[in-house]
Amino acid sequence: MTVHFIGAGPGAPDLITVRGLKLIQAAPVVLYAGSLVPEAVIAEAPSDALILDTAPMHLDQIIEEMQKAHADSKDVARVHSGDPSLYGAVAEQMRKLDALGIDYEVTPGVSAYAATSAALKKELTLPDVAQTVILTRTAVRSSSMPNGEDLDTLGKTGATLAIHLSVNNLAHVQRTLIPHYGEDCPVVVAYRVTWPDEMFIHGTIGDIREKVKASGITRTALIMVGRVLGTDNFDDSRLYAADHHHILRPRVK
Repeated sequence: MTVHFIGAGPGAPDLITVRGLKLIQAAPVVLYAGSLVPEAVIAEAPSDALILDTAPMHLDQIIEEMQKAHADSKDVARVHSGDPSLYGAVAEQMRKLDALGIDYEVTPGVSAYAATSAALKKELTLPDVAQTVILTRTAVRSSSMPNGEDLDTLGKTGATLAIHLSVNNLAHVQRTLIPHYGEDCPVVVAYRVTWPDEMFIHGTIGDIREKVKASGITRTALIMVGRVLGTDNFDDSRLYAADHHHILRPRVK
């Protein structure tokens, strides 16, 4: 018996991995995050599967269902949105399973920042513009940020930022990042990316808060910040330069 933590991707049912979909199709027990995982993905479970939405459940109740499945030798598909490695609250579940001696595996998924960059047709790492992407959040009602990971410290890097779980904290984002990026730095707020009602709000650090307030968005949105979002002024990568040689493209004598 194995508990399979599966990243369902950002929303579009066909953005789940082949492996993840096959695990769901074979699972006799499916536990899923109902508000963020598309129904079309869960509909792929066997017709006789036990399917439970974990949105109204707390941690011990979720683990209890896994223990019941373990006692019956039934695999569990534990389906999370996006990729389980990012803000998925899977670590505490795995810690509980370790203590109980229940096997588990993790299947990655497409994260919201990757889906957003694809939808925008933007590369997040451009030569001489930004070569680092920082995935972070701000502290609102959730856990506090560890020392050294505050937005001011991260903003000093000038890296491309993917700020999760913070659309209700845009005033703080503005105040903190304007000194580092400038008011004119491009920002995109991506709401429910790849869902049928997806929305992209384009602006700058200086005006994005007012634009988001006007839209009425209060949750399920990712804030992307960085010069890569608004420039075509960058050098070509050396990777495909005609004078760049490597083991697979040796110098022609």
